[in-house]
Amino acid sequence: MTVISHTADTENLTLTFVAEFDADVQRVWQIWEDPRQLERWWGPPTYPATFVTHELVPGGESRYYMTGPDGDKSRGWWKTVETSKPASFTFEDGFSGDDGEPSGWLGSSFCTVELEDLGGRTRMTTVTTFSSLEQLQEMLKMGMEEGMALAMGQIDAILAGDPVG
Repeated sequence: MTVISHTADTENLTLTFVAEFDADVQRVWQIWEDPRQLERWWGPPTYPATFVTHELVPGGESRYYMTGPDGDKSRGWWKTVETSKPASFTFEDGFSGDDGEPSGWLGSSFCTVELEDLGGRTRMTTVTTFSSLEQLQEMLKMGMEEGMALAMGQIDAILAGDPVG
């Protein structure tokens, strides 16, 4: 399994995932930078993502939706805060309305992604920081921890070049 740990920390208002991949840092960066690769894993298997826009550059914005098994759509947005290609980036994210624009529902959170070279392999650490304990608890109740673990579990197939995985 790709994900080696995930931890919800209610004291520090964070949700942290650590995953390791049999690919170099530059290749793992590509699964975040390329919207077609990103949408192959961003949602859990039963809620695949579609990125309408995606700009992984400081100030860049992304808009996406995840489609559920019954056709329902959950929409979200990102605003890239900073990047240090190919080692790290930070983005603000939240929920969007039907128009794709930020809705303000549940506020926003910040996610920092760090890619560490392990001699040809990569350790990816993502830390999402929430604005309040209530926001973190609501996201956990909605299944964010399990959903991200399932989503990240799809990355190995993409890195291996699986055209359908």
